[in-house]
Amino acid sequence: MIKQAAITMMNKLGRDNVPFIFIIDFEMKASIILPVAEINPDNILYNYTGFCNYSPSLSLSKPVFVNKLPVPINKYEKAFKVVMKNLTYGNSYLVNLTFPTTINTNLTLKEIFFHSDAKYKLYLENKFVVFSPETFVRIKNNRIFSYPMKGTIDASIPNAEHVILNDKKEMAEHNTIVDLIRNDLSMVASQVRVTKFRYIDRIKTHEKELLQVSSVIEGELDETFNEKIGNIIFTLLPAGSISGAPKNKTVEIIKKAETYNRGYYTGITGYFDGKNLDSCVMIRFIEKTKHGMIYKSGGGITINSIMQNEYQELIDKVYVPIV
Repeated sequence: MIKQAAITMMNKLGRDNVPFIFIIDFEMKASIILPVAEINPDNILYNYTGFCNYSPSLSLSKPVFVNKLPVPINKYEKAFKVVMKNLTYGNSYLVNLTFPTTINTNLTLKEIFFHSDAKYKLYLENKFVVFSPETFVRIKNNRIFSYPMKGTIDASIPNAEHVILNDKKEMAEHNTIVDLIRNDLSMVASQVRVTKFRYIDRIKTHEKELLQVSSVIEGELDETFNEKIGNIIFTLLPAGSISGAPKNKTVEIIKKAETYNRGYYTGITGYFDGKNLDSCVMIRFIEKTKHGMIYKSGGGITINSIMQNEYQELIDKVYVPIV
């Protein structure tokens, strides 16, 4: 479904207080908008912080392995140089650079869906699975909330929390995204403000524990927000945390540097229950292709980024949260 058709359908379902889910790709060219009553769980499975369409499955009875075959570092470096050139020229202040990593695993997409521990999970027709820790926006009682997540570190590193919170590059990256999201929310809400700044989330994976840094931004919507829910969501896209700032120019840089199609990766998905809305950024994403399973990941690049560190972060983010 193209952008305008998706906006129109979301507005109609919102106006009629009909519960629905939405799945919107990065380029906003292939949106899926479905009333909850019409969803076939054989094709689509979801769990948005407890709002789900399945019963819990039995525990996994086999050890988990995920072997990573990341893009060669020289290929990553070529894209990194494109990004750094644009940062140096002042065309962007922050660029989210991503790449696909081929993986070999003994898990099916459905097994990953059922057994991953994540705030948000989505399985689509044996095509991809998402197990995202990152909220895009929530709407509750006419208030809109965003929780941008920027900054990742291995929890086993000595004084990891102190290191990540005091890293100048990570601080600059997080500040840029918070400012961008605050400006984005101001386009659809009033009295927008940061209510919690740079706190730590812990994420357990099949390999290790990661620390990720988030903030909370919120604002007020009018009482008829449900009648324009499609306009609100699409005004905020693409998500700032997986594009960069300024957004439009940075998306141009991303397309030039990455040279692959993100598809639904780094798009958004969520639900409207007739009154409130919850959604996530589709990161932590595994896609089934004719060449095997592909795990798409990346991170934010600033003028102070070190190429080898960013390449390693891309690899570290290739995990499944099954423990």
